[in-house]
Amino acid sequence: MPLRAAVIGCGPIGNRHADIYREDPLAELVGVCDIRKDRADAAAGRLGVPAFYDAPALLGALRPDVVSVATGGVEYGSDHYEPTIQALEAGCDVLCEKPICNTIPEAEEMVACARRLNRRFGIDLNHRFTPAARLAKQWVDEGRIGHQLFVNMAMWIHHPNETAPYFMIKALNPHSVDVMRYFAGDIDTVHCFALQAPGQKIWSTMQLNVRFASGAVGHLTASYDMARGHPMERCEVAGLKGRFVLDDMWRELTLYPAEDLVKQVYSNPVFGGVRDFRDTFVNRIHKFLEQVAEGAAPEEIDGSGADGLAAQKVLAAAIESLETGNVATV
Repeated sequence: MPLRAAVIGCGPIGNRHADIYREDPLAELVGVCDIRKDRADAAAGRLGVPAFYDAPALLGALRPDVVSVATGGVEYGSDHYEPTIQALEAGCDVLCEKPICNTIPEAEEMVACARRLNRRFGIDLNHRFTPAARLAKQWVDEGRIGHQLFVNMAMWIHHPNETAPYFMIKALNPHSVDVMRYFAGDIDTVHCFALQAPGQKIWSTMQLNVRFASGAVGHLTASYDMARGHPMERCEVAGLKGRFVLDDMWRELTLYPAEDLVKQVYSNPVFGGVRDFRDTFVNRIHKFLEQVAEGAAPEEIDGSGADGLAAQKVLAAAIESLETGNVATV
């Protein structure tokens, strides 16, 4: 039987989650919720499911198997904590939007709650859920990169909204830090520089130097000041046996073997490939449903709450470094 799915938060991303649940054969969308009645009613009317205006009412009435938490709040994350805890305590497996939370103590509580209750808890770290990223991870696991030396990452979009000072750091970069960790493991030390571009009132462009627990080094360049272009995201991982370059999550992946002049290239196919950014959500949500349906252990969840927390701790250390001018430990 399909998993009974519900969505808490009916903004653009929540509606995207709901649409994907309705399309996925592993799920049955049973309800939506938003504290704004107009948004909940609009989504419910469009999707043909009941509307609720607070999470406990939805959870008590529908008892879903899986819940997406797609609320927003300060720095896109402050409203994630309460409905996630409520859904976990109601017996649901939860897929939460990034960032896991905008504060580390609450994010730690969310992960601890899921662990204590033995619930599956995932974060929508959708940039790792593409065929190109999966192939790059396979190359790493097969030893084709060898002992890692450096990881260079970049992500930029044009985002004119001015909110909290660290909005760009906290809201954009869970993705970029997760991609770095996906290929190279934990980051233990960071040093951050940032600037406010003309017309901006927030830290809108950042350069983050990192050291991984493995000893590898690298950097992340992130910006809300760049026009969308190609690529908007780039990851390069290099080791003693070779290096790869991943452009735009799914568009192209190139392997450069260290002692071979012949490179290997994966290009996203026209037919059957990733069509657009929405497909990264389709892939991520389906993987979560698949793992729940197959009875995966909570610690086996791909893109887990623990991964989301680890990324946010790196970003908290980046902010500490920016504020103090010193190197910070994660």
